This record gives sequence, C-alpha cells and structure tokens, in this order.
Amino acid sequence: MSRQLVRVEGRQLHVSNLEKVLFPEVSFTKAQVIDYYVRIAPVLLPHLSGRPVTFTRWPDGVEGQAFFEKNSARHAPDWVRKVTVPSPGSSRGRETLDMVVLETVADLAWAANLAALELHVPQWQVGSRLQPALPDLLVLDLDPGPDAGILECCEVAERLRDQLVADGLDPVVKTSGSKGMQVYAPIRVADREHPSRYARALAQQLSGETPDRVVWRMEKVLRPGKVLVDWSQNNPAKTTVAPYSLRACPDAPVSAPIGWDEVEAVLDGADPGSLRFRTDEVLARVEEYGDLFDVAGARRATLPPA
Repeated sequence: MSRQLVRVEGRQLHVSNLEKVLFPEVSFTKAQVIDYYVRIAPVLLPHLSGRPVTFTRWPDGVEGQAFFEKNSARHAPDWVRKVTVPSPGSSRGRETLDMVVLETVADLAWAANLAALELHVPQWQVGSRLQPALPDLLVLDLDPGPDAGILECCEVAERLRDQLVADGLDPVVKTSGSKGMQVYAPIRVADREHPSRYARALAQQLSGETPDRVVWRMEKVLRPGKVLVDWSQNNPAKTTVAPYSLRACPDAPVSAPIGWDEVEAVLDGADPGSLRFRTDEVLARVEEYGDLFDVAGARRATLPPA
C-alpha cells in the first residue's frame, strides 16, 4: 500500500493508494477525488457547516462494496470537529452517534482519502447545546420512476417552484447527480416535524392535480412513468446528498446546483443530458457563476402552516 504524508492548510495528513482507480469507466482515481474535494471546498464547506456528515464509502471503487458510515469520529484526526448526536431509529443498539462535521479543506481531504465519495447531511445543524437544532432547510427530492427522467423532473421542479414562491419561500434547485433532482428552500420553523407535514401536503397536491405524472407514495408499483416527490427526506433522522458532492455512479457525476433558467431551457427543448455534470464542469461553472445554491446566508422565510 503506497502511503505518504501531505500538508493541507497547515494540517498533516497521511494519504494512501492515490493511484487507485475508483471510477473505472472514466479512469478517475483517488488522487483526483481528493483534488476535486480540495478545489470545490470554498463552495461546498458552507453547505456542510454545522451539519453532521454521513459518508458513503467505496474503498474498492464504485464497482466494489460500499457502506454508510455515520459513527465516523472514532478514526478522525484530532483536528476534525466531532459531535455526539441522538441516534436515529435506523441505528440499532445505540442511543447516540459520534459523528464528524467537516469545516476545513483538510477535513475534506481526510474524508476523500477514506474513499468517502458521497457526503450526506441532514436539513438541520448542531445547535449551541450540541443537540440538533430546528430544521433550516426544506427539501423535495424528485425521483423519476421507470420511463421518466430529468425532463419530467424539470416539469415537477418548475411547479414546485411556483408553489414555494407563492408561499413566500425562495427555492433553489440542484441535480441529484444520479437520476433525479432536488428542490430546496431556506426556512424558519418552530416545530421540527413541520417541514415533513408541509412537504407531504405539497406532494399530495401535485399528485392530486396530475396523478398520471406525479406520485407522493413510495410504492414502486405506482411509479412507472411518474416522478416521486419524496417529502420524507425532511424527517430529521434522514440525510440528503450535499450540493457539490460526488455520486457513486460510473461516470463520476456531481450533485450540481443549477439555475432555474437551465430548468426552463430543458422544458423549452434543450437536451436533458445537459444537466449532468462531472467534476471539471462543476469547477468551471463555479469559476464562472459562483455558488448557484447560495442558501447558507440566504433569507429564511417562515414556513406556512401545514
């Protein structure tokens, strides 16, 4: 195993197997994964700020076995921030989890060296008492079923945008990096279950208006030709892939923020494939446009009753 010591913004870090190919289809190596996360850090880190990270690790690359890792603090360097949070129901036998919060470029390099290709975060931050604060983001995850795709997701995203704006919210959108898209809005709530209730009602509304195109229930038998508006991602125990995270798909795509004008362009006939981005394209887009997903310091609107 090749191993070397590097310095990242004043932190010393051991990295290994830099030449290992993690995305064989496009010959994308671990060194390139680390390089991407280091270079994307200025726009990625604000979206991870205060949020415990769940890793999806692929030590043998995307064609090998993967595992989710929440309880990652046990092997983190001393300089990585660690938080203890209540364990979600899915983590059996544990009342708490010792998780990490990635705050620096060196933190990202450490995670990338673990082959943590995907970074997933909740819609809440750790509060001043080191407990989950109230949700500050609403997310609507658009997942196309068989015979549906990005075009159909764009149609649903545009409808969601109209309703969210009508409700006083300021939505942004990104690709999932896999098959679908996600619409977010910064929010203010007094009840941590409020976002789930609101998102569920909105998903039911769209499904009721166009039952042939939108589904709000999870059963796979209901989904061919339709887009699932997955409202359940607002459950405080769940996480969603972070903006600018790599996805563990063969072509090494990124969950990339996009502009509403790009959604409209697809609806006007542009190639839906134009909304699939790899690392070099995402870095170039950030250089040209900045962060199209600027919710970290955005106005947080009070979520309407649900």
